[in-house]
Amino acid sequence: MDVFRFGLSYWKKYLPAAIFIQILSFIALTCDLLIPMISEMFIDYVIRSDKPDKTNIFSFMLSGRYGSIHTMELLFSLSVLLMLLVSVRLVLIYIKNVGNQKLGLGLETDLRMATFKKLSDLDSMTISDYNTGELLTTINSDTIMFKEMFCRIVPNIIDSIAVLAISSIMLAKIHIWLLLIPVALAPVLFTALMRFRKLARENYKIIRGNNSIMNLTVQENIEAVRLVRSFTNEKIEKEKFDNANEELKNSYINQIKLSSKFEVIFGIVKQTAYIGGIAISAILVINGEIMVGFLVACTNYILKIMDHITQINNSLFQMQQQLVSGQKMLGFMNRESRIGNGTKPVKNTEKTDISLSHVYLETDGTAILKDINLEIPSGKKVGIVGGTGSGKSVLLESLIRIHDITSGSIKLNGIEISTYELSALRDRFAYVFQDVFLFSNTIDSNIAYSEPDIEHEHIISAARHAQAHSFIQNLPDSYNTIVGERGLGISGGQKQRISIARALLKNSPVLVLDDSTSALDVNTEKKLIADIKENYPDKTILISAHRLSSVISCDEILYMQDGMITERGTFNELMELNGRFAKVYKVQEAQNKEIISYNEENGISAARTGGY
Repeated sequence: MDVFRFGLSYWKKYLPAAIFIQILSFIALTCDLLIPMISEMFIDYVIRSDKPDKTNIFSFMLSGRYGSIHTMELLFSLSVLLMLLVSVRLVLIYIKNVGNQKLGLGLETDLRMATFKKLSDLDSMTISDYNTGELLTTINSDTIMFKEMFCRIVPNIIDSIAVLAISSIMLAKIHIWLLLIPVALAPVLFTALMRFRKLARENYKIIRGNNSIMNLTVQENIEAVRLVRSFTNEKIEKEKFDNANEELKNSYINQIKLSSKFEVIFGIVKQTAYIGGIAISAILVINGEIMVGFLVACTNYILKIMDHITQINNSLFQMQQQLVSGQKMLGFMNRESRIGNGTKPVKNTEKTDISLSHVYLETDGTAILKDINLEIPSGKKVGIVGGTGSGKSVLLESLIRIHDITSGSIKLNGIEISTYELSALRDRFAYVFQDVFLFSNTIDSNIAYSEPDIEHEHIISAARHAQAHSFIQNLPDSYNTIVGERGLGISGGQKQRISIARALLKNSPVLVLDDSTSALDVNTEKKLIADIKENYPDKTILISAHRLSSVISCDEILYMQDGMITERGTFNELMELNGRFAKVYKVQEAQNKEIISYNEENGISAARTGGY
């Protein structure tokens, strides 16, 4: 029931229109169910010359006003009535089908928007509980499947119940014994339905799981195509795809087998009802209890009853797949983000002072940050260095609450960041992640991501400061060059500079460069950082790097190890300390000199060693 309530919460806005369409559907069904009674009149009063009987709802046609019995005039009148009923039925069915599909597409759009918003609201740790294939299935396939329950399956069941009720009334009106077959076979149908419904739901869970695995396999191979080729592992990936494809095929085959068994049982029941209906009707005709024309009408009604019982069963059978999709969506929508949203707006002041006091952060029992104390007044340039796993990125990501600290406090302008609205807090930071992502769009659009309608001159200015303008101009279409998904088609250093230009254009008070110059050569990196400091003197800049030369010009440098700040000071102070920072810096500088010497001896330019 929770799944139904979840769906109804989105369907209720379409309910008035759905009820109106359902009323039109009832009228269409009534027209269809009246046709057998006209067929009865054709046989008994046009072909034959039986005495008028009040059993038929259209007995008023025998008053003589529409033609006498066994005349062409009556044939014409009944034909017009038949054409009228058929025409009304067809028009209303068309309106019903188009209307329900439009409502269904509206519901599908709403569900997709809701699940996508939920994805946007959830924190990274919660999202990581799902694989990409599962998320794609939930946001796309499940929304399509679930809306079918409300726009197609439920209306079909309601229609079928109406047909069962009206057909049973018509049969009882003709002769009560005609209900014998449907009543006798109903328990058989119900028992089969309960059995197959349970099996269907379990099999649909398997199908959905295999669909998710298939989506994940394809998505990973698209993203990792260069890695796969570099390792010549195409054969292994093909085997993985073939296995996923085979599992998906087998799950669908099992569903086909189950459906086939289902159809065989209901086919037997349907044929039994048809033959039994004819037999009972024939006996009643022989005994003179009903006229010959009612034999045809009764057979039609019995077939309609069996058809719609089968339709109810088929609908309930298909509903199991939709319930599985709905259950997955409900579970996803009920996930709570580990990062709560505050309510306080960030005041648009000129300064952005950041303070960290005794900050600790633990994940799965492992301490990532330990007793971090740091004051970053507005406009300060801070460098954060250390080995892999030292906590540099986690520390920076904690400032915009990608991670929430376990204890201690992080304050922005003297106020705890957890009390701020997430969007307002993050708007104060322009963040360049170490894992650069560019959208499948033009370079112009990627840089202007924060302000799509900004004037082109500002885009060029940001690109110049990011040392990207020169190489962009040399591309085939300059700023209108389309880069592929994840920036395929340009080098790592070029992607980094475009992402830095994107952050500069956002023009937030705090610029965070999280190891985002690693693919640049040393000279380009120096020019970039010097240009940013010169042209954005009031901006707070936080630079995380593995290459220590990246932070030489910072006001303060933090050296982190095992989640702690083990050394801090200016570059000169740290070199005089002759601690871990100084030792690593000397090693890196020696390696750089060797590389430069080797390049000079072999005539290799900086453009060939990275960054261009």
